[in-house]
Amino acid sequence: MSTSWEPLPSIYRSKQEFLASLPPWRRLLQKLNWHPTIDTSVQQYELEQRMLQMSKEDEQMKKEDERLRKLDERFDELSSKLSAILSSSGTS
Repeated sequence: MSTSWEPLPSIYRSKQEFLASLPPWRRLLQKLNWHPTIDTSVQQYELEQRMLQMSKEDEQMKKEDERLRKLDERFDELSSKLSAILSSSGTS
């Protein structure tokens, strides 16, 4: 059993996951020695992760919007060419 204090591994995403990894006696000690700063830092981490995810989704949506706009322009161009062909073939 290690008694050294090691930093929280990056695999833990929340306080609940961290507590679940502790032995039962350590979980009890953790409940008795509750610190709101731990909860605050976990909430801050979750918020930062959510903000990163939202910014990535926003970038993807902008790229998709640009792609769809270009595709729409291309369809308009092809539609006008098709209309010109049909109108010229209809008169001849």
